[in-house]
Amino acid sequence: MSEKILEDYNDVFSDIVNVLLFHGQELIEPSALESISVHSQYKGEDAKLHEQERDVAKKWKRYNVQLAIIGIENQTAVEKKMPFRLIGYDGASYKSQLQANAASIAPVVTIVLYFGEKHWCKERNIKSLMNIPKELDPYVNDYKMEVFEIAWLTDEQLEMFKSDFKVVARFFVNKRRDPDYVADDPTEIQHVDEVLKLLSVMTGDRDYEKVICDEMKGQVKSMCDVAERLKNIGRQEGFQAGRSEGRSEERINAVKFAISLGASEEKILTQYSKEEYEKALALMKA
Repeated sequence: MSEKILEDYNDVFSDIVNVLLFHGQELIEPSALESISVHSQYKGEDAKLHEQERDVAKKWKRYNVQLAIIGIENQTAVEKKMPFRLIGYDGASYKSQLQANAASIAPVVTIVLYFGEKHWCKERNIKSLMNIPKELDPYVNDYKMEVFEIAWLTDEQLEMFKSDFKVVARFFVNKRRDPDYVADDPTEIQHVDEVLKLLSVMTGDRDYEKVICDEMKGQVKSMCDVAERLKNIGRQEGFQAGRSEGRSEERINAVKFAISLGASEEKILTQYSKEEYEKALALMKA
């Protein structure tokens, strides 16, 4: 959902397509995009009606004429049968155009954005995933999918992006190059909340969500600001942990002192925990 929310913005969607499909040419303007339903139904072999949902899909229009339907699918892990999923989405888009009695059928293009740190290692076309008798092979239509490995984009490609996706892509590229990378990108972010939520989900680091509170106050404008807040969060958590550890040591010392004075276990447990009492005993015996 985090990926979908950011990519659904027309400025981000058009930027992704312009860079990855058109090599940086600004052929698609944000205003030329129109969101369409991502839900479609089909009847399976069990004769039951099923629903499928793609991630993000938009119509590309010019002078009120539909030029194409473009979809984006997100993957954080490699999926072996991904080409079959995509052909289902594209087929549903063509079928919906037929059912709408469209004067002309617009082409459907779907791309996959893969956010994994390792290369996509599975097949990218359906024929390679089937055992086809050689006699039938010439008659089986193939279908291939376009996978873009975000963490492996080149510096040249990164520079082509103009939307917030540049910040996201650069983050994953740098994280793949250096696992200890701390974001220091000064680029101003337009959709801060969506970018931070995406990074939180994709990295598993919930601290990015804590930064959103500062973002709501207008105090976060770039990943440099995010890095500074993450550093402060780390300091605060370290301070709290240190203070907690100090208090614990003080309490155990107090229990040791009470034992040395001959206080009974029952009396000590009225003020301190069983764990603190046993730990103090163990330290005194050591």
